[in-house]
Amino acid sequence: MGLSRLVISAGIAVLVISCGKRPEEGEPDSATPSPDACDNLFCAVVDCQSKGLPPTTITGTVFAPNGTLPLYGVNVYVPSSEPGPLPAGVQCDRCAAGLPGGAIASTVTDEAGNFRLENVPATTEVPIVVQSGKWRRQFKISTVAACQDNAAAKADTTLPKNRTEGDIPSIAITTGNADALECLVRKMGIEDTEFGTAGEDTAVHLYVGNGASSFAATHPGGARAFAPAKPFWDSRTSLDTYDIVLLSCEGDQRIDSGFGATTGVNDKPQSSLQALHDYAGVGGRVFMSHWHNVWIGGDRRNPPPDPTYGMADWKSVITWAFGAPQTNAAQITTVDEAMLPTPTGIGGLPNPKGTSFATWLVNVGGSTTRNEVSVTSPRYTASAIAEPALAERWVYVEQADSIVTPQVSSVQNALFTTPLDVPADQRCGKAVFSDMHVASGSSSNSGNPFPGTGLNNNGCSTADLTPQEKALAFIFFDISSCVGVLQ
Repeated sequence: MGLSRLVISAGIAVLVISCGKRPEEGEPDSATPSPDACDNLFCAVVDCQSKGLPPTTITGTVFAPNGTLPLYGVNVYVPSSEPGPLPAGVQCDRCAAGLPGGAIASTVTDEAGNFRLENVPATTEVPIVVQSGKWRRQFKISTVAACQDNAAAKADTTLPKNRTEGDIPSIAITTGNADALECLVRKMGIEDTEFGTAGEDTAVHLYVGNGASSFAATHPGGARAFAPAKPFWDSRTSLDTYDIVLLSCEGDQRIDSGFGATTGVNDKPQSSLQALHDYAGVGGRVFMSHWHNVWIGGDRRNPPPDPTYGMADWKSVITWAFGAPQTNAAQITTVDEAMLPTPTGIGGLPNPKGTSFATWLVNVGGSTTRNEVSVTSPRYTASAIAEPALAERWVYVEQADSIVTPQVSSVQNALFTTPLDVPADQRCGKAVFSDMHVASGSSSNSGNPFPGTGLNNNGCSTADLTPQEKALAFIFFDISSCVGVLQ
């Protein structure tokens, strides 16, 4: 039988059970299904209940890289074997595949970002993995005391702000003069050293769309131009190197639409739409802000000169009102927690995380009234979910509540998994459309090289996250996560 000993270290009693085979009756439960699976970590799981004691636990809070925003739904676990490196490039990441390396104990963070791992090994150098998609932090707790709580340090449970601290997904961001998603990612805590452009050894690559086009001289690496967006999104070879693609609103669709200054521009031909569509289908995550509705809805002209332009399956998901009125005032929007049809019938697939989203927003100060988020500069181009079985509605505005004239209903945030032509449990990617801008005092235009001064609307604001930025941060980390049947 295995040998056990009581080690007294710094006043803490730790029961250490060395193992060569499965413990016999009366010995601590190994928490392992077979003798072959047993190793020192499995055998160090103590049966505290039989001793009339509470379980051995590890508790803590997981934060975004900025160290201030707690995160919901992040996996925390004690691996049963070495998790190994994460694969590079786009992957089909389904939740059903399980956790890398397996788990002796596992949990997910709650709506306050808190976690509680129970029945963990009571020994030294216990490995812990904090992971959501390709966000991953790994650390060890030097000593875990048996049958009591062991607190994990905040520094260990904060997602990495640079790649020396852990794994960060490969992210591509295109700039737009009507939004600044690059500034949102920066506010969430990724260091400036991890922002670069195509070909550079950084976690985040910036591409110039219709916005900021270069780095400031004060940026690590100095002043230099961003690579152009069109060759990037027109190429699966380029797209497939990224885990997440964020498309900042450009102020128009920019497809030779004949509106204002963008007349004659055509940087989203059918080949680009096909490439992005297929990238999402093999596991890519795509976030599209406002006028990037072109990727889903096609040409904004009604009727369009070429009705075949666009991807037919994506065009079936949302009903569009491209000519809807808009405002730069504050709009109270509603988190879809009820999972019920609305009076105007604009609902879609119930958001399986709606209740948790609403609770989390209250906890982090994104909502002062439950289910409500104040949004500056809302847009109303997405009027309804056209195929309720395909898309989830996360945030919406009812016609009676909208502040524009004439009043309209809108879906502020919608998510669907891809590809759409396979059963839900076989899908690999996620696509999110947002009629909600960042609108936080940040700007993105060619006159403000990244990251700007943060003053007087010059580049990226350094102010705290706004309510709508917090809502977008929740969605951002959600699309980073694995794909389930209803998520």
